[in-house]
Amino acid sequence: MHAPAPQHATAFYRAGERMRSRSVSDTVLVGLLDVPAPPPRLATDWTRDMAQQLALAPGDVEALALARARLRWPDYRLCMQAVADWTHALGLADLLAQSDVALMACRGARYHHDAAQYGGAAFCNLFLSEDRALDLHFPLTGQRIELRRGAVVLFDTGQPHAVIPRHRSSFDEADFPPDLDCAQVFLTWELPIETPALAHALGIAFDTASATALQIKEPQLWHQGAPGDVCPHSGRWLAATRPLD
Repeated sequence: MHAPAPQHATAFYRAGERMRSRSVSDTVLVGLLDVPAPPPRLATDWTRDMAQQLALAPGDVEALALARARLRWPDYRLCMQAVADWTHALGLADLLAQSDVALMACRGARYHHDAAQYGGAAFCNLFLSEDRALDLHFPLTGQRIELRRGAVVLFDTGQPHAVIPRHRSSFDEADFPPDLDCAQVFLTWELPIETPALAHALGIAFDTASATALQIKEPQLWHQGAPGDVCPHSGRWLAATRPLD
């Protein structure tokens, strides 16, 4: 899926000991894979951990214990292989096997980008929960992906996104009351953005603001020539509130 509207965003990220700049892609690659449901016992563990250990509140995105989950997840290998086959078909060869993976959970997600922490990566997410009438929404491009078991998405960490109800166009904590089963569990990989095949698939251009990168000490995202962020409820760009460093 691709929306051609330019967003004029630039990610500044650390590459070794120096800062580099790059464009932010509006390309979102989407698939629906045939993956088995997690065992009921494991799903019960996740529900308990989200409530007791993570105290997962509306809008939160937190990590679950992957190593422990694998001990009770006989089909974990099938999930991994399904995503590996999908990325291989995209021309990314064995990139998935070379990348870090984590197990995450959310009860919706506020609008945000991840370029400050993961500007040198793209995310590949495999959703494991059933359809709970939630969408992954990219407000600047208008793209919405229905979240259900087997939904797989690959996108630029600098592209703002949120998880919101299917009938909504903004994030509101009230849409996620305590008695509503609205949690989503997903596997996520950090794919190195400088990999040529990945950069080509997303249409990433590098060193787009080299002079500015020399002045910046910390990773950040710029919009239209200045540091910027998005409103957590609407996804609209906000004015800069922090200095270059």
